[in-house]
Amino acid sequence: MNLILHRFALPLKHTFRISTGEVSVQETLVVELRDGDHSGYGEATVSGTFSITMASMVELLEANRGRIESSSFTDPAAWWDELDPVLRANRFAQCALDEAAHDLWGKRLGKPVYQLWGLSLDRVPVSNFTIGIDTIEVMVAKLKEVPDWPIYKIKLGTDRDLEILTELRRHTAAPFRIDANTSWTPEHVLRLAPQFRDLGVEFIEQPLKPDQWDEMRRLKPLAALPLVADEACQTEADLERCPGAFHGVNLKLVKCGGLTPARRMIARARALGLRVMTGCMTESTVGISAIAQLLPLLDDVDLDGAALLAKDCAEGVKVERGVAKFPQRAGTGVELDRSRLS
Repeated sequence: MNLILHRFALPLKHTFRISTGEVSVQETLVVELRDGDHSGYGEATVSGTFSITMASMVELLEANRGRIESSSFTDPAAWWDELDPVLRANRFAQCALDEAAHDLWGKRLGKPVYQLWGLSLDRVPVSNFTIGIDTIEVMVAKLKEVPDWPIYKIKLGTDRDLEILTELRRHTAAPFRIDANTSWTPEHVLRLAPQFRDLGVEFIEQPLKPDQWDEMRRLKPLAALPLVADEACQTEADLERCPGAFHGVNLKLVKCGGLTPARRMIARARALGLRVMTGCMTESTVGISAIAQLLPLLDDVDLDGAALLAKDCAEGVKVERGVAKFPQRAGTGVELDRSRLS
């Protein structure tokens, strides 16, 4: 088996701003596992918020190239457990390798990954589309560019949050989800949540800093809307603290280390009585196609990463108006754009 690393710099349609930073070109690492007959692909994006660089991901994978290439796995989940001691230092890189292993596994067996897990696409959630922070006029214009999505996620964390949402509501009847990305205080939540509920908001993601567990526990029974953990719930170890502080969790594959731990986290979250969502980190179609395999297990999903890009690097699961369209291919359904290979 050969390990091949592809580096891409993918331009976005618009500069994407949240309360903690912005990006206009998304650097991303695509891992390819090639066994001669098949290639499996996985992805992890560079993230300043989580101090993940292209160099740090490549360095870890190169340091373990011999072990990776000499492996002969039949079960990607067992392979994840085998490699975890040496890869856990960088969950993003670990995620890209795990997604590639699942894609290769499915292609070897000639079936989509979700089918190999015994899942069906009969009932799956639709995806939201995310509107990043900008001037109110620009945020309205972004919404009007995609007027037919069933749900919108609105990034907030400004001194005009209520004004932004009030104006956006004038232009769509679709439900909203709010993501404050750790920028609020408890007082913000108590003051804004009732007004946001009246404006058609379903829930609020990560209003406080991820270490403010005591504040979240006090806030949960008082909030007028459900509260969903994101930055506070990154790995399996974080889940146990969530039920007392949040109503649900938004799991990110790159943060937890891939599809293998994500499936365990979903099962445990269900056992803990939590609403379960999976989100993205502006991945291309490579990462989005991997996340889409989890759709039958989820209440909510954020699959709009590739839809935010001006230029993609692959074909696979395509999200149209919030609905995931699966290709007639095995694995996660990914085929890389060979004209863009590094």
